[in-house]
Amino acid sequence: MGKSGKFTVLAALLAGSPLAVEAAQDENRKGFWQVQTSAYTRHFSPKPEHNNRQKLIGLEYNEASGWLYGGATFVNSYDQRSVYGYVGKRFEHTDYPVYIKVSGGLLYGYRGEYRDNIPLNNLGVAPVIIPGVGMHFGPVTAEVVLLGVSATMLNVGVRF
Repeated sequence: MGKSGKFTVLAALLAGSPLAVEAAQDENRKGFWQVQTSAYTRHFSPKPEHNNRQKLIGLEYNEASGWLYGGATFVNSYDQRSVYGYVGKRFEHTDYPVYIKVSGGLLYGYRGEYRDNIPLNNLGVAPVIIPGVGMHFGPVTAEVVLLGVSATMLNVGVRF
């Protein structure tokens, strides 16, 4: 079994463990770090030049109050390395392991002929707002985020 297979088995065991759920609830009261990667992207109006493999790596800190701060690097729809720095708010459901998250920040990376494909990118850095909905099973998370009117992306991650 490869490394990714071992991680999947470990994540599944942790996610199903009552101790993991209790630990995650404790983390919510204290705040936690979360690391994420992209698993799937779907463009609403696909074009041949679109890249659907974003190779996202993100790290964020979530305060117990719900405020969050983070950054991510990814390959945008046009195969350009991009960076997103943000602040936001997470709204946890009190009875279920689901949440709504809204982040806003600055996006850098749409350059050259693709510079105008995102609004307000006059200086090469654009303000963006990204809403999402997620769920967590112990430390394992899954989020679906809306990328403007262009695409949606599924991210998976781990809280620690």
